[in-house]
Amino acid sequence: MLFPRPIALISLLLLAACHSPAPVAQERWVPLFNGRNLDGWQPKITGFELGDNFGQTFRVEDGLLKVRYDAYDQFDGHYGHLFFDAPFSNYDLLVEYRFVGEACPGGAGWAWRNSGVMIHSQAPQTMRVDQDFPVSIEVQTLGSTQDDQRPTANLCTPGTNVHMNGALHTQHCTNSTSPPQFDDQWVRMRVEVRGGEVIRHFVDDALVLEYTQPTLDTRDADAAQLLAGGQPELLTSGYLCLQSESFPVDFRRVEILVHER
Repeated sequence: MLFPRPIALISLLLLAACHSPAPVAQERWVPLFNGRNLDGWQPKITGFELGDNFGQTFRVEDGLLKVRYDAYDQFDGHYGHLFFDAPFSNYDLLVEYRFVGEACPGGAGWAWRNSGVMIHSQAPQTMRVDQDFPVSIEVQTLGSTQDDQRPTANLCTPGTNVHMNGALHTQHCTNSTSPPQFDDQWVRMRVEVRGGEVIRHFVDDALVLEYTQPTLDTRDADAAQLLAGGQPELLTSGYLCLQSESFPVDFRRVEILVHER
């Protein structure tokens, strides 16, 4: 099945929505990953310039977007993020992923079966060459074994904070209520993003985490730099990216449903 170029299709859908007589305009899921190549995406790996896909960390094989480390001798802190080329504000994001294989030598213990999808991220062009993680909201994905059972679709906040239950929430990582996911199984995760108002995480259509008012953390040096450059403290939009943290992972669906309001 051939997919149109993601950015072009998104532009056409938004243009059609603006010019269609109400209430004809319809929202559609749009694939951001075309199943053939990395068109529309660019990698940023710690220690390398934007666009340098060191070791072909991010690749497309057998119709899957894969994160692999077979060209690495040691992980050496080369945290990677594959950025989609356009920012978004008000949307639903659907991702299907699975963990496979064994960890790259030299990866951190906490990175075992650990990856994520970053949303409301800073632009990749604004990242330092040696920056490990973009200032963003991370929808953290974790795998489990029978001896180590963990939730997935958690929240981590590199350079950011959120609000929960009406109060500022500064804890870096917060678990969701999702059940553990085992045995290299495909996991279906959806993220509902409503600008700077509310963000919700779903696993198999079950709500597992909700928070509001994502903001830049003024105590973080990279966030402070963005603030000094004129970015508002409240995050209402940003880039999205897929993560590499030393454990192999596959993505078979990355789709977006953009909302006008």
